Amino acid sequence: MSTLHTVNKSPFEKTSLAACLGHASAGSAVLLLEDGVYAALAQTSAEAQVKGALDSVKVYVLGPDLQARGLSEERVIPGISVVDYAGFVDLAAEHEKVQAWL
Repeated sequence: MSTLHTVNKSPFEKTSLAACLGHASAGSAVLLLEDGVYAALAQTSAEAQVKGALDSVKVYVLGPDLQARGLSEERVIPGISVVDYAGFVDLAAEHEKVQAWL
């Protein structure tokens, strides 16, 4: 069963991302949104953890939430796809289940 995991908390304040990546099975997708977008940034302490996950799961970041925080897409770790709200809806529709990590 394919699952879309959503993470909306900063990896620098909560352990939601670590818990999510620890449970996400191969072939799943992870969408970083709200303050979770900070995990998508290159040259941070979360980068190695996210890069390691890219070997087995697809990682996405919500572009409007990057922009709302004054962050540019150029700062996103290579391999992470930036999606808009329509892309978020598409991801939710493509997966059998959505799991929110709070």
